[in-house]
Amino acid sequence: MKHRPSPWTFSRRATREVAVGDPSRGGVVIGGSRPVVKQSMITCDTMDTAACVRQTLDLVAVGCQIVRITAPTVKDAANLEHIVRELRAVGCHVPIVADIHFKPDAAMEAVKWVEKVRVNPGNYADSKKFAVKEYTDDAYVDELRRIEEKFTPLVLEAKRLGRALRIGTNHGSLSDRIMNRYGDSPLGMVESALEFARIARKNGFHDFVFSMKSSNPKVMIECYRLLVARLDQEGPDWNYPLHLGVTEAGEGEDGRIKSAIGIGSLLGDGIGDTLRVSLTEDSPREIAVCDDLLSQIPTLANLRPLDPELQHSYDPFHYERRVSSETDLGAVKAGGEQTVRVVVTRATFDKVAPRILPKADVKPEGILEDLNLLELDPTQPVAPEQINCRTQMVTVADGVDLPPIAAFRLLAAHLRRLGRDNPILLKDCLGFGPDVLTPEIALLRASVNLGALLADGIGDAILVRGESGAGQSLRLAFNILQAAGCRSFKTDYVACPSCGRTLFDLQTVTARIKSRTAHLKGVKIAIMGCIVNGPGEMADADFGYVGGAPNKINLYVGKKPVKFNIPEVEAVERLVDLIKEHGKWVDAEPVAAA
Repeated sequence: MKHRPSPWTFSRRATREVAVGDPSRGGVVIGGSRPVVKQSMITCDTMDTAACVRQTLDLVAVGCQIVRITAPTVKDAANLEHIVRELRAVGCHVPIVADIHFKPDAAMEAVKWVEKVRVNPGNYADSKKFAVKEYTDDAYVDELRRIEEKFTPLVLEAKRLGRALRIGTNHGSLSDRIMNRYGDSPLGMVESALEFARIARKNGFHDFVFSMKSSNPKVMIECYRLLVARLDQEGPDWNYPLHLGVTEAGEGEDGRIKSAIGIGSLLGDGIGDTLRVSLTEDSPREIAVCDDLLSQIPTLANLRPLDPELQHSYDPFHYERRVSSETDLGAVKAGGEQTVRVVVTRATFDKVAPRILPKADVKPEGILEDLNLLELDPTQPVAPEQINCRTQMVTVADGVDLPPIAAFRLLAAHLRRLGRDNPILLKDCLGFGPDVLTPEIALLRASVNLGALLADGIGDAILVRGESGAGQSLRLAFNILQAAGCRSFKTDYVACPSCGRTLFDLQTVTARIKSRTAHLKGVKIAIMGCIVNGPGEMADADFGYVGGAPNKINLYVGKKPVKFNIPEVEAVERLVDLIKEHGKWVDAEPVAAA
């Protein structure tokens, strides 16, 4: 299977066009040769028409091209009529998408009023009980018939009214039926979406897009690559557009880094026709990140033809870290079974070293100028005699006329061809322009370049130089490793963006939880506004804080709820108690707390 024509050279995936609304009256077209479409989601109660209109206009003002609104009940879906009418009355024709979970009848109401409906195959017709059940082939076919009965009416109505659909699979909400046959896997996500696509196609309906979202960038990347490969296998007319997103990415630097790794690496491969950056922040701030990320792809994607016969060194559909030999960086080792290390320049070390505390987790682990390092140009033939020994670390030489992702993938492929397992030092940039990058752009560039390679399993140490601030570059390197799932040096948070389903103020609560738990190294906490994706996304988390009802919180250990209906004013401390009960709590050191 292949997810792109060349492992080295950029070419945008060819897709059919899907219109969302009337393009002549403010609608947009997704796919084809059209620019990637930016979208976001409002966060207020869907029954508050004035607030929904105000937030939608705020998003449109900063460049949002599609706005999504949750419709958890038929009553909410019916109010979309009033929201859309008010928007059109003030001259706003941005397409509106209804977000549907659990309620086919809400979808049938919403499709009357909006240009597009998003359905989640994991919960549109299936319950989510984490039940273990063996399905015979006949029983499985019966389940598919039941799904077809539930989904077909929406397909036919969308076809009649000229609406579009998004078949949006989430890693956190696969049905029990899919889980029992495929597990919580990229393959399960893809097959779940294809089931719904076959129903649409059976009824002659093609105005739909796919999405494959996860809070784990590596899983998200694998899912989209696998989906593209499976669509190609199905036939040339399965070329449907894709909506990209890392769900529950969080806030601040962490949310931007996770999103850049997942979305940016796929855009660099030519995959993706519309996107959302999901941040636990005010929605308009998501659009600025979309703009910055999209602006960098032409610089980060390789347009130069490279050796078509050379095979890449990694499996694009399954993460496995590249096997390498161990080498000495001085104070620590890299490669082999070691974690991915952080290297800095001598100039950066001299600036940050005096400020590093003895027990600090964020500190340089190697100095570039002191390494036994071989710099190679992977665009030229690499001969075995160029490499002195197995423990010599290799990297791409500065000034090579390739973007970093293509250059390091090519380097890893050459080493594989030679049968060499030398450890690799990744760089976020191979040269410097005349202008200093802003912190926002430096963060996104480093995250895309390093994150994409780490998600491919390539890299034993990383070097960040695009960020000019010494301390900021060191912190950014560690944050990229955490977001890519390569090492854990601090508390990891899975925090969903707010929406109309949210049962508490996500930004305030997230800040409160972080103030109490940010010192817990290696603990992963999920903060979910409702139960739509919560239990599934928390399968990877140690603990979960989930809105169960207005002003009531449920606490989870993994994906299992253990405490119910806790008053919100007590919930953060009860979460701390739960962490203590399971032996994951340590008190913050006074110096670190200060």
